[in-house]
Amino acid sequence: MTKNISEKTLQDLEFSTVLQQISEFCISGLGKENVLEIKPISNKKKLFNELNLVNEYLSSFQSENRIPNHSFDDITESVKRLAIENSFIETQAFLKIATTSITVNELIKFFKKFKIQFPTFFELSQQIEFTTFVDDEIKKIIDISGEVKNNASPILKQIRKDINLVRGKIGASFTSALTKAITSGYLDDIKETVVDNQRVLAVTAMHRRKVAGSLLGASKSGNIVYIAPQATLSYSREYQNLIFEEKQEIVKILRILSEKIRPSVYLLKEYLTFLIHIDAIGAKAKYANEMNAILPKISMDKKVFFKNAYHPILWKKNKEQNLNTVSQTLELNEKQQIIVISGPNAGGKSITLKTIGLLQVMLQSGLLIPVDERSQTYIFDTILTDIGDNQSIENQLSTYSYRLKNMRYFLRKCNENTLFLIDEFGTGSDPELGGALAEIFLEEFYYKKAFGIITTHYSNLKVLANELENVTNANMQFDERSLEPLYRLFIGQAGSSFTFEVAQKNGIPFSLINKAKKRVETEKVRLDKTISKLQKERNRLQKNSDNLEKQKTKGQEHLDNLQAKEQRIQDKLAGFQDLYDNNQKMLSLGRRTNELLNKYFQTNNKKELNANFNKWVADEKVKHLKKSPTKPKTKAQKQKAKVVEKKMQEVIKKVEKEVLQKVVEVRKEKKIEAIKIAKEKSEYIFKLNDRVRIIDSNSVGTIDKIDKKSVTINYGIFTTKTSPEKIELVEKGKK
Repeated sequence: MTKNISEKTLQDLEFSTVLQQISEFCISGLGKENVLEIKPISNKKKLFNELNLVNEYLSSFQSENRIPNHSFDDITESVKRLAIENSFIETQAFLKIATTSITVNELIKFFKKFKIQFPTFFELSQQIEFTTFVDDEIKKIIDISGEVKNNASPILKQIRKDINLVRGKIGASFTSALTKAITSGYLDDIKETVVDNQRVLAVTAMHRRKVAGSLLGASKSGNIVYIAPQATLSYSREYQNLIFEEKQEIVKILRILSEKIRPSVYLLKEYLTFLIHIDAIGAKAKYANEMNAILPKISMDKKVFFKNAYHPILWKKNKEQNLNTVSQTLELNEKQQIIVISGPNAGGKSITLKTIGLLQVMLQSGLLIPVDERSQTYIFDTILTDIGDNQSIENQLSTYSYRLKNMRYFLRKCNENTLFLIDEFGTGSDPELGGALAEIFLEEFYYKKAFGIITTHYSNLKVLANELENVTNANMQFDERSLEPLYRLFIGQAGSSFTFEVAQKNGIPFSLINKAKKRVETEKVRLDKTISKLQKERNRLQKNSDNLEKQKTKGQEHLDNLQAKEQRIQDKLAGFQDLYDNNQKMLSLGRRTNELLNKYFQTNNKKELNANFNKWVADEKVKHLKKSPTKPKTKAQKQKAKVVEKKMQEVIKKVEKEVLQKVVEVRKEKKIEAIKIAKEKSEYIFKLNDRVRIIDSNSVGTIDKIDKKSVTINYGIFTTKTSPEKIELVEKGKK
């Protein structure tokens, strides 16, 4: 599979707008950059892997096992600097690296624990080495606040101990000098302040020579001078030296830590790549969740079936304005290879075309798409588009010249694994000449077995679509009364452009419209008028069908209720019948018993009573066995039952054999009859007014004209020519 989805195709379908919308769901700047650079994935294995990742992330929204937090800091520059020999990075950079390592390790553990729910994520995470070495080493040296720990080295521990001692001496000496100055009355009301991170005495200007120390400044008015007491100066110098030594030791420690972490630079890069990828996957899944998008079935058979498909950009825009978006259902397969959509301008032809193209490109870029879960599609090698007016001033190309160059590119790239989308096919030139050339292009795409959708106003393309076996006409539905588009696609019939009707609605005088009608070829107006009438009739029938469907649904519900009631009544009647039968049986038994007893009372003959009773019981037993035969229990009974079953099977096989022989004879007779009929058809000489149809076609027409090598068939609204070998007789013409 090669990369054959060009930048032009992505631009025509506004793919970058979708990426911009997805990038808003990213939690990092690097993730946003990654999403905005998404392109169609040429490798099928990689594509399926990416789609499964997004689908698994989406499924986690409805699961208790939500994917853990995977936010991260951009450590790119820190990792680059860390890779340089003898370099080191600051403590905060080390903390970000440690956090990144912890985040990745948590994700690896999570996906391992729930590998059944997230199999693709588990496989992805297993490619990353699980190790706590990086964060363990950093934690040994740096605490959570970003300070190097005292026990990072014995020297640092001693320096900080000395610093604390000197701080104590500075504090004691300053307190002593402060007390002395206060007692002598040399200080201002504020007593002390801080200058250059150093405590100083606030001495009144008149007493500045009486206080021993170093003058570090004065107030704006000059009434107060700031003096560091002489007693603290020697300790301050010692303190500054210790602070310098501390910084030097920290740098040394950070260099050693950097040396330890440096061999793991490759791993840190993998961590960053992994987290960026998951951020991008998460953004795709959040976007899919907002759009109610799914992963449709990807078929190995060449078929596209998008049910209730939405254009994602239009859907989002309409949602913001509280407008409804009409979904489209469309299918391409071997029997419906190309669809030619016609109808009025602003009726939704282009957006339907773009919807299919954009959804296909999205799916082949690893994104889920807003379609019904019963949808399915195929992965195409190439997706070609020609959408919009591509007039080029820089290249001095007219619209038509540009489109011809595009068609040349299409013809070169088009094959059986291509999906092509062409908007306003054939426009830009003389309608007759441009339409004829468009026919040739369409036939070329057809014979190359490419799948495609085109929109057009050209009648000859509508007729050609009706003639080619696997090309289907379609139209965007239009309300003929209000002349408003319904934005619903109807497959199976060409659409009228409603040119004059729309012109009338937009205020063009009726007299001018009539003049225009007279200037158009009569046949063209007739065809367009016929199509318009058919479309109106179909809209009326569609409304009637919808009403009938509603009535049918209501009727079915009523029927179901009646059937349920009837079933309950039948159940009750069956219960009453069983009760009645049991009662009758008991009455019959009672009468028979009564008869036997009365006879016994009259004759007083016990022997006769026993004989009659035993005979009656034997008769009842025979009746019972006929109704409920007992299953064979003993071995002899089972053997006897098997013999009977075997004889029955032999009889059945014998009957089957006789029936099969008769079937074979009947089939032979039918075959001979079929050959005879076929011979008669092949020898039949077609005549004028014969009703015929093209072989494998459903449409029936009448022969208008017969030439040496061709036959002209009239279908009512149009005529077509074909050879006599390609037609079959439906009904002989009446003389």
